Amino acid sequence: MVIETEENRRDFLILATSAVGVAGTAGAAWPFIRSWSPSADVLAQATTEVNIGALAEGQMITIPWQGKPVFVLHRTPEQIEQAKDGDFEKLPDFAKDETRVQKKQYLVLLALCTHLGCVPQPIGTGDFGGFLCPCHGSHYDTSGRIRKGPAPANLAVPYYAFKDDQTLVIGKPV
Repeated sequence: MVIETEENRRDFLILATSAVGVAGTAGAAWPFIRSWSPSADVLAQATTEVNIGALAEGQMITIPWQGKPVFVLHRTPEQIEQAKDGDFEKLPDFAKDETRVQKKQYLVLLALCTHLGCVPQPIGTGDFGGFLCPCHGSHYDTSGRIRKGPAPANLAVPYYAFKDDQTLVIGKPV
């Protein structure tokens, strides 16, 4: 009978030790797993709402989003026509204007040159009526497409949506 008591005691000690080990491992792993989630300040920067109701035709504003500048341009009819006209199949990074905008009068671009990440000058400074990166001479048109210079690609278009006629939301909701 002494043997049965020893076996029961041993089984209990193994079970109790295993339970404490599992609980300890889970407790130690939780902060590590939780660190994979984005922090509150990152979540706050995930989207940015911009009031575009007061943005006049031809006017451009620069909005910070996730630590990067974003150009929001209310294009004039002339700028829209400039973006549509031309032989764009020969451009280094071919893209039609209608694929780069949701509403033809608003152009939303990540304001970082695709050559080395410089911030281009505002609309109207480039040779094609668009943007100019003065650091290395990249010229973009009124749709943010590279037309001349060392930049390999067009200015990036961030994810954005129109909440209503007055509000633009830049970034994907989390």
